[in-house]
Amino acid sequence: MALVNEHFLKIPNNYLFADVAKKVNVFKATHPKAEVISMGVGDVTQPLAPAVVEAIHKAADEMSTQSGFHGYGPEQGYDFLREAILKHEFLSRGIHLEKDEIFVNDGAKSDTGNIQELIRWDNSVGVTDPIYPVYIDSNAMIGRAGIKDENGRWSNVIYMPCIAENKFIPQIPDRRVDVIYLCYPNNPTGMVLSREELRKWVNYALHNDALIFFDAAYEAYIQDEDIPHSIYEIKGARKCAIEFHSYSKTAGFTGVRCGYTVVPKEVTASTLDGEAIQLNALWNRRQCTKFNGASYISQRAAEATYSAEGRKQVKATIDYYMRNARQILTVLKSLGLECYGGENAPYIWVKTPSETDSWTFFRQMLYGAHVVCTPGVGFGPSGEGYVRFTAFGSREHTEEALQRIKDWLK
Repeated sequence: MALVNEHFLKIPNNYLFADVAKKVNVFKATHPKAEVISMGVGDVTQPLAPAVVEAIHKAADEMSTQSGFHGYGPEQGYDFLREAILKHEFLSRGIHLEKDEIFVNDGAKSDTGNIQELIRWDNSVGVTDPIYPVYIDSNAMIGRAGIKDENGRWSNVIYMPCIAENKFIPQIPDRRVDVIYLCYPNNPTGMVLSREELRKWVNYALHNDALIFFDAAYEAYIQDEDIPHSIYEIKGARKCAIEFHSYSKTAGFTGVRCGYTVVPKEVTASTLDGEAIQLNALWNRRQCTKFNGASYISQRAAEATYSAEGRKQVKATIDYYMRNARQILTVLKSLGLECYGGENAPYIWVKTPSETDSWTFFRQMLYGAHVVCTPGVGFGPSGEGYVRFTAFGSREHTEEALQRIKDWLK
């Protein structure tokens, strides 16, 4: 008899965004004439940059010829993209990495979920709360998270609340934690960490022989010049941190699928005998076994984002979304709502009025204004009493949604 992995049975049946979609579909079915505007799920809406489209066409044409056809590519990514990443993402910021420390993937979600395979099941895990659900769910699937209680907390997870009272800055744990997940700019709160705060985490990891899994998927949205775009801007981070990047929100690749993970050779984890094992080599071995590499076409598309025209066009799209973010922030604040984020990230974190719980506010706004947000409690216990708005809609839909919210709240 085949036995199921019972750890899967401990996680909620529905992924947060699937649950949101289900509830929205029920509303649409019962209100067929209602036009729903989504400001919830973080999918992008603007078309790919012309330079990217041109690169996709060119790569597809290459694939139609005998000489230009590409079959299986290197699991780590093609050199042309890895070299472009080194030059434009890291050397331009004074960060020195090696090409074989960069692993191209089919989007950051895969690697942020899979990276936990490199560590033992009994490592302790610390997360900021609220948090992107994939981090905890992927650990729960192999039993590392323990048991989930009625308040939504996992027994073997150390939660580091990010709440208004601490200005959404996670506090350094008062005990040793083996692995720490950080996402900045943060999803869902839209907040950022200063260089000084990020340095505290690197120092903590170095002092405690801990690992940091740093999700930098939204770094391109940073507007403040003093905010670090990469954890490797902090001295010593190459010894303790693995960093994840994505083209999904940076260049609209949610349907193209491409990103990359940085695993410096200096990052190690120990055996029970105390032997330091290089995680770069383990990750390379894992990828060679379980991943066939991102497609040639998507990697050529990603490379195009670093051309002169590509950079200009991608920046214009990011500016478009950030104008939406500023407008959402301004209007919601004018309505008396307590809002955070939206200045260095495409997310606005909003406290629900009158202590309304997250799902109730979600439902009230859906039925009252026909606008979708994301319930904050879906991101963790500290998310209760908040909802997340995204700036990824079109300008027209954003303005229409905000007008509806105005009319509804008044």
